[in-house]
Amino acid sequence: MEKDMGEEGGCFHEATIMGQDGIPRTVRVPVVQELARQGLKFLPERFIKARNPSHGANITLPMFPSINMAKLGQQAEPGVRAQELAQLASCAKEWGMFLVTDHGIHPSVVHGVKDVVQGFFRLPLEEKRASVGSYASIDNMGYGRNFVKSEDQPLDWIDRLAMKAAPKGVDEGLLVWPQKPPNFRQVMAKYVDQGRKLCDHLLQALAEALSLSPHDFIQNFDPEWSEINVRVNYYPPCPQPELALGITPHSDASGLSLLTQFGCSGGLQVLKGLNWVTVPWPCDELLVNVGDLLEIMSDGRLKSPWHRVVAIEKERFSVALFYNPPCSTDIQPVEDGDGAYKKVVVGDYVRHFYEISPTLEKQAIAYAKKA
Repeated sequence: MEKDMGEEGGCFHEATIMGQDGIPRTVRVPVVQELARQGLKFLPERFIKARNPSHGANITLPMFPSINMAKLGQQAEPGVRAQELAQLASCAKEWGMFLVTDHGIHPSVVHGVKDVVQGFFRLPLEEKRASVGSYASIDNMGYGRNFVKSEDQPLDWIDRLAMKAAPKGVDEGLLVWPQKPPNFRQVMAKYVDQGRKLCDHLLQALAEALSLSPHDFIQNFDPEWSEINVRVNYYPPCPQPELALGITPHSDASGLSLLTQFGCSGGLQVLKGLNWVTVPWPCDELLVNVGDLLEIMSDGRLKSPWHRVVAIEKERFSVALFYNPPCSTDIQPVEDGDGAYKKVVVGDYVRHFYEISPTLEKQAIAYAKKA
């Protein structure tokens, strides 16, 4: 279990890592929010990131592909729906991520998520610690930070809060849901329920957009046992954002990832060719990522994007829902593709993903590719 610690000159999480000699040891990891509160002028050395020299310049787009979910509904005029399906196929293939509008999640639900998340992070550190546990050994759940695997690992400029929202009972015995604000879980559960419906709609629409059966993807997502993990990412203002990253480059080990953001926009980048492209993502739109598991299911028709978050000078929050089939599910790539991917067990793939992460390039997916 990960602990939070206070110490003269700063506050720390305490994490257990495996040393090169195979012996577990404890390391201290600064609480980024507490560092930011000190009004730092310079970035602590542990947060300075080396950039991959094979990746080129940063590019900013004026707009990013957006899908109107209402136009994908069965009630939509056939010609309009066909056009939106074509747009969905195009942006999902080209970028592996896209914005969604008219998605059916009421603005009050999203605003409620914003209120409880900001309410939690406004608490003093000791109240946050008393409100929720931290479990580094159980999918990194609870309050703390992203995975720490070595003492010399450059750290992300982020604090996080992670919870298991589905299936029911999966978090029994774990204090992973904040007790403050008192309505945190109720508000988040409502968002998760509506987010699941949106993801189910998208899974069917994506299959149809790729000229597959609408059931080819969603058949892997059992309504009772599919998994939804929630991760809140908090990025405090960074004193030297050009030197830091909010999240190290990665793909998502999910089927689909659904994200909302607030505080401010900016920071999300996706790798296109050899260049990092800043995603223009308005705060009033949701963003969808194709995950590794959907890449496998689609036999590579869709690719999970390699993306990162750069640090910025302003406070920013994002909330991600990671939607996965049950961990015991065998996912089989659809037929009539290139046949480059093989059947894998969801839980086996996810464990492999986290065992080797972080990596400089997209490597985990090789686990699911035929030799």
